[in-house]
Amino acid sequence: MPIKVNGSPVPLPSDPRVSLLDLLREQLHLPGTKKGCNQGACGACTVLVDGERIVSCLALAVQYDGREVVTVEGLVENGVLHPLQGAFVEHDGFQCGYCTPGQICSAIGMATEIGRGVPSHVTVDLSTDVITLDRDELRERMSGNLCRCGAHNGIVDAILEVYAEAAE
Repeated sequence: MPIKVNGSPVPLPSDPRVSLLDLLREQLHLPGTKKGCNQGACGACTVLVDGERIVSCLALAVQYDGREVVTVEGLVENGVLHPLQGAFVEHDGFQCGYCTPGQICSAIGMATEIGRGVPSHVTVDLSTDVITLDRDELRERMSGNLCRCGAHNGIVDAILEVYAEAAE
């Protein structure tokens, strides 16, 4: 069964050592997913697999046989940006833009986690199914995605605009 990338079936690479990141960038020519540290520490390569965020540099493509992978390119529907993509533009949530695709995919995965009631290290009430997405909760949940150029405040504002009300 092929991997589905942004809604289209893609055959598995013949070499089982190919990372999901390299499949996306080098073989499928999807440049949005970035190779930052290539060690899983920066989050620039974050994509969604079956709705959950993963760092694609640490994942072998063959592990995702039959699964749905969505990259930042796959968030656009009929030429319309995902609401979070629009919020990043509106709040200047990027300067160099290198981390932006990973930040956006990670935030979408984070919102799904909150919706399922998954607590973070700073969640006050671990028994609640309703988690308030405040700045501290957001910063903790997004701590695996680094921004080196200083767009952090715009990133936080963009994510809060789109997801704070939905999380409450």
